Amino acid sequence: MFRLKWLWKYMGNKRHLFVIGMILSAVTSSMLIINPMLSQKLIDEVITPQNTTLLLPLLGAMMVVQLVRLVLRYVMVICLEKNSQQMIDDVRRKMFDVIQNQDHVFFNRIRTGDLMTRMTNDLDMIRHSLAWISYVSVDSIVIFVVTLIYLLVVDWKLTLCLAAITPFILIITRIFSKIIHPMYVNLRERLSSLNTVAQENIAGNRVVKAFAREEFEKEKFDEKNRQFRDVNLKTTYVGVKFNPVIDLLSQLLTIITLLAGGLFMMNGELTAGEMLAFSSLTWALATPLKNLAMIINDIQRFSASSSMIIEIFYSQPTIVQHASAKEPDHRLRGDIRFENVNLKLGKNQVLQDINLHVPAGKTLGIMGTTGSGKTSLINLLNRFYDVTEGCVSIDGIDVREIPLSTLRRSVSMAMQDVFLFSDTVEGNIAYGNTEMTFDEVRACAKAADADGFINRMEDGYDTLIGERGVGLSGGQRQRISLARALAMKPSILVLDDTTSAVDMETEKYIQHQLRNLPFPCTRVMIAQKVSSVQDADEIIILDEGKIIERGTHEELLAQHGYYYGIWALQNSVEEVDPLGS
Repeated sequence: MFRLKWLWKYMGNKRHLFVIGMILSAVTSSMLIINPMLSQKLIDEVITPQNTTLLLPLLGAMMVVQLVRLVLRYVMVICLEKNSQQMIDDVRRKMFDVIQNQDHVFFNRIRTGDLMTRMTNDLDMIRHSLAWISYVSVDSIVIFVVTLIYLLVVDWKLTLCLAAITPFILIITRIFSKIIHPMYVNLRERLSSLNTVAQENIAGNRVVKAFAREEFEKEKFDEKNRQFRDVNLKTTYVGVKFNPVIDLLSQLLTIITLLAGGLFMMNGELTAGEMLAFSSLTWALATPLKNLAMIINDIQRFSASSSMIIEIFYSQPTIVQHASAKEPDHRLRGDIRFENVNLKLGKNQVLQDINLHVPAGKTLGIMGTTGSGKTSLINLLNRFYDVTEGCVSIDGIDVREIPLSTLRRSVSMAMQDVFLFSDTVEGNIAYGNTEMTFDEVRACAKAADADGFINRMEDGYDTLIGERGVGLSGGQRQRISLARALAMKPSILVLDDTTSAVDMETEKYIQHQLRNLPFPCTRVMIAQKVSSVQDADEIIILDEGKIIERGTHEELLAQHGYYYGIWALQNSVEEVDPLGS
């Protein structure tokens, strides 16, 4: 019932089309008994008494009824199809909106392949339910009920003989429903797993080839494919076993009509016309009963698919814009403060007692071992995560009190793991600011030292970049990513090991450009190389979520700690412990 209410809600302003379609379905289904009624009159009042007066009117009426029914049926299909397509269009857009507003926790929980299955197969199943299952169900119910009433009026004894089969069909259908539902849920999960394996393999094809794991990936895909096939076959076998039973019981209706109807005719209780009406309408009782198996089958598939869609619809992100958030009355200057910040993700304590101040326009360098919390620290700035304790503020405003869109436009990030869209070079750089002029795009590319190699490409800034930047080197992708971050003209620029794949000369050029940006900007730089952060106004060293060292380049060298050890290794100073012990 909840799923039906959900569907009704998202039909929106196209509900009237669904209602019209259902009414026309009921009307056209009811009209199916008119011609058998007229046939009864034709036999009993025209052919048997050889009275030709009513012959042409009856034949004409039968033709008109059939023509009207066909026209109404056409209108019904158009209404239901238009309603289902519009509804799925709205649901798909709403679903995409919901996914866009989710946070890291959501994407860590639900696999990409599973999301793609929900956006395609599951939505198509819902559309199929609206456009087909709904009217077939109404057709079957109305035909069965109207036919049953008409036959009861004609001869209640024969009708009750036919109706005696119905309880057996309903019992078998109920058993089938209980068996098939969990099987369709399992089938849906297998399809999701299959899509996930395919998606991961396609996205990571270069890694697969680099490690020569093609055969392993083929075997893994084959295994998921076999599992999906086996569950699909098992589900089909259940339906195949069930359908003959329903068909057999349905065919009994014809046998009962011939046997019982023949006896009634011989006893003078049934006319030839009435017998013809019964014979003509036996299918009207049998077909809905046969359709019942197919309807139950599709309803169970709809139930499994709609559950997956509804789960997405009602997923609530942990990072939400607070009701008290207000738009700042000025451009954020970029004054950053971390006050007694603690961050816990699940059971893991990621950051502990972080106290930090980065004045507007200054540069902060962050170094530390892998897993020390560097990226988690900067993810607090744009609220990819929220602090467990403490406060992160920009210009004295708690980041939770700044509208999310404003906050994330003000904090621009260039990451080590670069994602580029299947678009032109210009489109990728101007991704966050589509109103940029070409000169502005090129200025950002020059600041990231990307203009040179872009101009050497076949179509320059109009060159189409393959998915995820395929066709570019790691350093080229990083420089385009940096240009994209600069294009936002942010108040805070976060660079997460952005120059790790570029040579020393390029890195020096980029560092010079970053110190002389044409707009005010606070810079936060995560790096593994001392050369990337040595000119920062302050450098902090993280270890196990704590700040263990802080100061300028010269101050940290004087401490002879972790920073000094890394500097010594990278500058070939002998006999130095990189951990500073």
